[in-house]
Amino acid sequence: MDKIIQISSTFIENNTDFKELISRLGKGFASNSVLVPMRHHHDFPNPSVKEDSTLLLMPAWNPGKEAGVKIVTVSPENGQFNLPSIQGTYLYMDAVKGTIKAIIEAKGLTAKRTASASALASLYLSKTNASSVLMIGTGALSINLIKAHVSVRPIKEVYVWGRDFEKAKKIERELDTEKFEVRAIKTIEEKISTVDIISCATLSKDPLVLGKYLRPGQHIDLVGAYKKDMREADNESIKKGSVFVDTFQGGLKESGDIVIPLQEGVLNEKEIKADLFGLCSGNALGRVNNNEITIFKSVGHALEDLVAAKYYYNKYTNE
Repeated sequence: MDKIIQISSTFIENNTDFKELISRLGKGFASNSVLVPMRHHHDFPNPSVKEDSTLLLMPAWNPGKEAGVKIVTVSPENGQFNLPSIQGTYLYMDAVKGTIKAIIEAKGLTAKRTASASALASLYLSKTNASSVLMIGTGALSINLIKAHVSVRPIKEVYVWGRDFEKAKKIERELDTEKFEVRAIKTIEEKISTVDIISCATLSKDPLVLGKYLRPGQHIDLVGAYKKDMREADNESIKKGSVFVDTFQGGLKESGDIVIPLQEGVLNEKEIKADLFGLCSGNALGRVNNNEITIFKSVGHALEDLVAAKYYYNKYTNE
């Protein structure tokens, strides 16, 4: 049996080229060769912190080539332990022999592929001259989302909001050597109407992106709110925008950003324009004019994990 490689978060952090990873994801969604069953999503009690945790199992196979499964837990109250809410491992396998080729730290892999999927969507949905971003949320995803969006659009200004202003200031400091300007802000309202792209990655149960502030031409990137009772954008936002999802398989079932408007009759399933499979294959249109408000909802997909795992495995082995 071949030696199992271990790929750390440090390796992932130091060996990510967002343009490369975004391109790989685009090819993965366009080819439609990866088989992905519906992911297992199990909430389980966590009485010591009085908030449920979630176990996610995300398998995928590219027949005759590679296979993999991500095992993730999401514990929203991990902040009190000074830990990220998301913990996990990815098993990357040979699809022919079934042997494990690598064990990959899943937190970094997830952050990079999630940010890359948002930037991939932005290629189709944001204006080509988009120059400003409002980042709502200060968790592990925020810096990755900023860097991914910057890699596909000529971003010059980035504004960061979080419930803890000091965390927003920390992101400002971490990015102070970048070519774009970063500024922490104290309220969402002071910038939400002025930016080209709004990226939101939170665990909020109450909408933070309010439709009354949106203006023509904006692109809204909704990445957090992974449960049916969570949402980051209100009904007015959904009414104003053209809605896209990462996949119809998960996007219509897992997040309150889509589930609640569907249940309340604010959104009809047929009104959802396309997913990444349709956009990347050329079978569906993205943005059609500069006045359109586009909304992309991401819940994550195992194809993204498998593509990213192969990307980092090849980087590690120089294949």
